[in-house]
Amino acid sequence: MAEKGIKTQDWAAFREEAQRMLEAALDQMQQAAEHPWQPVPEDIDGRYAVTAQAQGPRAAVDRIIRDVLPYHGGNTHPRFWGWVQGSGLATDLIASVAAAAVNANMGGRDHGANYMERAVVDWTRRKMGMPEGASGLLVTGTSQATVIGFQAARLRVMKDLRKCGQGGVRLTAYAGEGVHNATLKAVELLGIGSDNLRMVPLQAGQIDCAALARMVAEDKAAGALPFLVVGTAGSVDLGLYDDLNALADAASGLGLWLHVDGAFGAWTRIAAEPWRSLSDGIGRADSIALDFHKWMYVGYDCGMALLRNEEEHRAAFSARPSYLEGAERGLAGGEPWFCDYGIDLSRGNRALKIWTALETYGEAAFSEAITGNCALAAYMAAQIEAQPKMALGAPVVSNVCVFTARSDLEPEMQSEVNARIAQTLQESGEAVFSTTRSQGRVMLRAAITNHRSREADVAAAVAAVAREAAV
Repeated sequence: MAEKGIKTQDWAAFREEAQRMLEAALDQMQQAAEHPWQPVPEDIDGRYAVTAQAQGPRAAVDRIIRDVLPYHGGNTHPRFWGWVQGSGLATDLIASVAAAAVNANMGGRDHGANYMERAVVDWTRRKMGMPEGASGLLVTGTSQATVIGFQAARLRVMKDLRKCGQGGVRLTAYAGEGVHNATLKAVELLGIGSDNLRMVPLQAGQIDCAALARMVAEDKAAGALPFLVVGTAGSVDLGLYDDLNALADAASGLGLWLHVDGAFGAWTRIAAEPWRSLSDGIGRADSIALDFHKWMYVGYDCGMALLRNEEEHRAAFSARPSYLEGAERGLAGGEPWFCDYGIDLSRGNRALKIWTALETYGEAAFSEAITGNCALAAYMAAQIEAQPKMALGAPVVSNVCVFTARSDLEPEMQSEVNARIAQTLQESGEAVFSTTRSQGRVMLRAAITNHRSREADVAAAVAAVAREAAV
């Protein structure tokens, strides 16, 4: 009887196609500057339609090379500065090959990948200045890490939360105006409610701690239970940083859990001065949410939740039914299991791409790249200020530059020009800026988390903006 089911019938042929795919992927990475974003063709739905008919590896590789590789999101290109997207590393390819071969489930049990994740967590803990014994977990990104930190914060003030729920208790959380939307989503998802996320006014771009204290007192008087304040290390719009030491002092005095959104900006901890000091005090947080797929450049997806107190972290998520009981020996050993520290039981191997990148390039290379991105943002600001009709929307603090292409126009016209330029340059493949709103206008925005960018890229992009602004 012929063997049925899924199998690789011809390993020699499969090996040949896998090597062809590898070469195509390497070519695309090596030639990233030649592959900007491009609009997808009108027939893309048809190209991607699932036939579910066996076509063999050669046909699959042909289709991937023809229909998948060209239509990427553009963030591998050296002039991509839209939103806050990382650029990906060549080492991701090596790590992905190994990860696919091993196919590790990082939820628990005793195998090497879990030890590697613990090593990556420990390295990150040290870089962030958290104490030995702090806890961490690799997750999809800052959005998930935020939920994990907030859940642990709730349990600190409501010990029976997991059994009894929040009930009629009104919890209040606090964040600076302009905080990332991940914070809003987390309070909604956890049933705290967006009305109970209190927006604290900013003073010189930072949370006003005196205003925070007044708001906490008002909420307590109204019968609420204040439990959490969110600090920002690298705001999305402008790359601003709260005074994290001052915020840690305030949180301690007010009895609040301090969570820091450090999605990209936490990584100034390994930058050179003056940018390193922007994140001073981050190690005093109760929890930190950060991403490796942004300013540490590794491929998507890869974030981390760091929590100061391992017991609080575990208490928020630990659940071990009989079918997940551990053992002293064998595969069921290897305590602790990561499933006790987060939402997922089944987890992919994100640690390997971080470990491979750090061991290949070295920490110093990442420090230089992050420092270089900040310097490029300052260089971009200088290029913009040298243009007679351009103007910055705000001073450049870290790696984010926001500006208008035509400061001589009325705000409404500026908005129209800036939006048009962003779309035109994206479609031409010359550069990717995104847009934001500042001072009542739509402005162009560059968030430089790209290790491939150089001064020549910035100069060419600014020149392209000037050209389009004159149209």
